Amino acid sequence: MSRLIVVSNRVQPPSGGGEGNQGGLSVALSAALREYSGLWFGWSGQTTESFTGQISIQRTEGVTTATVDIEEQDVDEYYNGFANRTLWPLFHDRIDLAEYERGFQGGYQRVNDRFADTLEPLIEPGDLVWVHDYHLIPLGQALRARGIRNRIGFFLHIPWPPRQILLSLSSHKELVEALFEYDVVGFQTAVWLESFLDYVTHEMDGVVGEDGLVTAGGRTIRAIASPIGIDGEAFAAMADGPRARAIYDRMMVSANGRAMILGVDRLDYSKGLQERFVGYERFLADRPERAGGVFLLQIAPPSREDVQSYQEIRAELEASSGRINGAFADIEWVPIRYVNKGYPRDQLAGIYRAARIGLVTPLRDGMNLVAKEYVAAQDPSDPGVLILSRFAGAALQLGAAVLVNPYSAEEISDAIDQALSMPLDERIDRWTQLMDNVMREDVMWWRRTFTDALEAPLPDAEQLSAKGETATGPKF
Repeated sequence: MSRLIVVSNRVQPPSGGGEGNQGGLSVALSAALREYSGLWFGWSGQTTESFTGQISIQRTEGVTTATVDIEEQDVDEYYNGFANRTLWPLFHDRIDLAEYERGFQGGYQRVNDRFADTLEPLIEPGDLVWVHDYHLIPLGQALRARGIRNRIGFFLHIPWPPRQILLSLSSHKELVEALFEYDVVGFQTAVWLESFLDYVTHEMDGVVGEDGLVTAGGRTIRAIASPIGIDGEAFAAMADGPRARAIYDRMMVSANGRAMILGVDRLDYSKGLQERFVGYERFLADRPERAGGVFLLQIAPPSREDVQSYQEIRAELEASSGRINGAFADIEWVPIRYVNKGYPRDQLAGIYRAARIGLVTPLRDGMNLVAKEYVAAQDPSDPGVLILSRFAGAALQLGAAVLVNPYSAEEISDAIDQALSMPLDERIDRWTQLMDNVMREDVMWWRRTFTDALEAPLPDAEQLSAKGETATGPKF
């Protein structure tokens, strides 16, 4: 079996105490790396005065990691700059927040080149290389320029933007051309894949063939949709574990008979938190008889605190929660509990189970694994109700949720009322359908779907010619 090399912006190896606090992606990649006896490469999260390419190699619970430090300027231009102030807002349809500075793009390319320089000596013949997310789009191209002819795949965890929005990026063509140096490019949903194919066919005169083959500029790649999942079985077991049960009991005592509505989101403008608060406020105003019987717990750990737009959204949410509490609270009840900290996944499992409603309403999201974790954590005999944005990638799989337009305060208000009134048999029926998908298309299914595509050879020039298609690039 080939060795697998995973490359991501940050490396999250298994913790010494087990995987209870890890995210689902880390769990899946760690399992794949053990299976393939592979290596996980990326940024350490630390800075250095001068980049040397020195690699720190560690082995934890059967997973080998290789990390490098980058310069402070790299963090400013590559990570905080082009990745999170240009690509992130652009790929989430927020042109108004995207910042275009030449230095950002230069730093982005520089770090990808440095990663390629550092990674190239570690790659052995026959290795599969799997690159992850928008931080590292040019990495495959940089590795090809250094003579790497291994099979290289790329997976985008966030949405791919509509063509007209991508055109607002001056380097849009160079960015897409870089993707054609991979063998397989994966997207979370068919919607994001279709946006990519729309750009390729209209802006690059590309040709979409059979079996996911896409040809442009003399290169043929395989483009697929492979939605990421969670380890549903493990998360359900975690929800029955001692730490989850302990916090579940605490939450039930704290709720004091009230129905808890739960939001768990990184503090980010794409998550629709401000719109969620407005929708909940509309619910309280329109249904005063419900007041005092429910509360919203919003867990929103801060992120990217060096970026101005993230500082602004935190200030806005603090102001909104204060205003809503001031308008509706009484001496015995506060409608919103707003918490700016994160919790380990095993504790979150217990919090999920205690929630009558899971409120997952991003404005745009590549997938959203909180929705799937909420489903997996429920008590099968008395499950809660998932309210899910139509604009989350997960909505295409979790159609039995109560789907809403997150921009509509009325729809959010009506959905909350519907969920609170939903009879037990309907809740069980909806949850059963949701759980079936969570278990069937889990994170291991996602990983196998992608690695199987990466291991499958692309057609050679003779086969493509017989079909009247364009010949591909490097042969392996």
